This record gives sequence, C-alpha cells and structure tokens, in this order.
Amino acid sequence: MLHLIYILAFTILAFLAVGNLIRNLMTLGIESQRGYGTQKSPRSGDRSNNPQYAPHPELLDEFGNMVNEPFLIMRSISVEDAREQLDALYRSSPGSSSETREE
Repeated sequence: MLHLIYILAFTILAFLAVGNLIRNLMTLGIESQRGYGTQKSPRSGDRSNNPQYAPHPELLDEFGNMVNEPFLIMRSISVEDAREQLDALYRSSPGSSSETREE
C-alpha cells in the first residue's frame, strides 16, 4: 500500500514539473519575440495596458540608442605576449615567492 502512495505522489510531482516546464518554455518564447527599444511611447491612458520595458544598460550606447554590434571583441596577440602577461600576473599574485627562477 505504501508503494502505491509513493508512486502516486511522484506521478503527481512529475506532472507538475512537466507542466511548469511547458509554462516556462511558453513564457520564454513569448519574451524572446518581444522587441526592445523599438516601442513607441504610449499615451498616458494606455500605460496600464502596454507597459514599457527598459533595455539593459549594456545594450545602449552613450546617447541611449540601441547598439547593433557584436559585443565579443577578441584581440589577437602572440604566444610570447600572452606568456609574458601570464607570468606578470603570476609574479604579482600574493602567493608567489619573492625569488623568481629564470628558465
């Protein structure tokens, strides 16, 4: 009898989890379709029906316009430069010893 109660309880929990997953996926799909920064300012009477969503500050330039550029900028450096920068970080770390050995 106890086994049936466990099976029933976990079945109910599984249905609740799947329902929550579907609800979250639908919400995520709706929010991904929404555009940021292209909405017109609503009239004062329409504010309760159409709320304004502010874009994230990192998506705006210094004038408040939406930035439409890639955000990941990678700089190409040589292996020696990267090794020198890593060595400098290692030497400046608090756990490094005062004696540095030359290789």
